Parts: sequence; C-alpha cells; structure tokens
Amino acid sequence: MRLSKSWIIAAKDFKTYRKKKNIIYALFVIPFLVAFLITGIISYVGTRNTSRTSPAELVILLPAFLFFYVILAAYLATPIASYTIVGEKVEKSLEPLLATPTTDSEILLGKGIAAFLPPLAVLLGGSAFFMILMDLATKSKLGYYYFPDSNTAIVILLLLPLALLMSVLMNIIISSRVTDIRAGQQLGALAVLPFAGLYVSGELDLINLGVASNLLIIAAALLVVDVLLFFVSRATFRREEILTKWK
Repeated sequence: MRLSKSWIIAAKDFKTYRKKKNIIYALFVIPFLVAFLITGIISYVGTRNTSRTSPAELVILLPAFLFFYVILAAYLATPIASYTIVGEKVEKSLEPLLATPTTDSEILLGKGIAAFLPPLAVLLGGSAFFMILMDLATKSKLGYYYFPDSNTAIVILLLLPLALLMSVLMNIIISSRVTDIRAGQQLGALAVLPFAGLYVSGELDLINLGVASNLLIIAAALLVVDVLLFFVSRATFRREEILTKWK
C-alpha cells in the first residue's frame, strides 16, 4: 500500500470539503458553541442556586462535561465520512477515482484520513477552549483550576481519537453500501448512541467518568471495536460493485 497515493486522495477530499458549507459550519461552529453553552449553563445555575453547584457536585459533573467532546467526535465525523463515498457517487465524481490503478486499501485509507483529520483538529481546539472557559467559570467555587487534570489526557488524546476513528470507519462502511446521502447520514449518526449513553450515565453518577480505570476500560473497548471495523471495511468495500451496480 502506497501512502503517497492515499494522501493524494485525502488532499482531493480536503478541497471538496471546503466547498460544502454544511460540513464547514458543523466542524467549526459546534465544538466552540458547545463550550459556550455548557459554561454558560454552569455559570447561570451557580448564580441562581448555589446548592446545585457545590464543589463536590462540580467534581462529578466536569469530567462528564469533558466527555461530551467524545460524543461530538462520533457526531462530527458523520457528515464528512458519510459523504466520502456515496456523496461523490451521487455527484459523479467517484468513478474516475475508482477507475485509477489504486488499491482498495489505498482508497479507504485516503478517505479515512480526509474524514479523520479535520474533525480531530477542530475538536482538540474546541476542547481546549472549553477547558479554559470552564476553569474561569468554576475557579471561584472550587478554589483551583480543575482542567487539565490527570484524566484529561486519556479523554482528549485517547478516547476522543478512538471514538472519532470508530465513527469514521462505521460511516465509510455505511457510505459504501447505501446509495443515498441522507440515508447514509442517518445510519451513521447511530455511532453517537453508545457515547451518549455513557455521558448520561456519567451525569447521573452511574459511571464515574473521572476515574482513570473506567476511562481506560472504555478506551480498550473502543480499540477492539475500531480494529474489527477496520477489517469489516476492507471486506465490504467492493469498487467493482460501486462502479457497476449503483444507479
């Protein structure tokens, strides 16, 4: 497999994404908007009802709030990765690529890089912005800056990329099997559900997302899922079928 060929494919997709306003808005607005909204809610609740934001409760809530960016990782990959194959097929720009002497693995890797790197860069920036705002909002209550704590690296540098990779692989698999962009996006959005469940569990204190061992268990499970999805993507991507059977 030639990485240079995959990077050429990814570079072509980067140029295509810049022309898609819905993708640009989702990538650059949502992560920073979430930072403002969550911080604003915490600040508002703290001024109206101090008993709702005691230091003990904040220590439970803040890790769950940071985990919200793992949910965003699963979500933001959907519009890009779901478009990457079925969208180009609909717009008649995929056939020339599939007809080139590139391997299926090189095409999949190139599409994966193009769907993985932009959300990752924006999510890292958005999560850093969130932590700065949240530290400013909660320092008076806690007496110290909560972020970055010992688990931040696990969430941001491990869980977030693994969740993003899972969503990218899942959406590429779906995109290579469906023939409608909307259907691909709707099915791809299902990747959010397990992370949303973990987030709600953290908010309800059913799972402590501030404990490193719990985060590492989640990361290990994600790694296994990502490996399985990688092999599934290679097994299900059939360029001949896309070229000849899709209408």
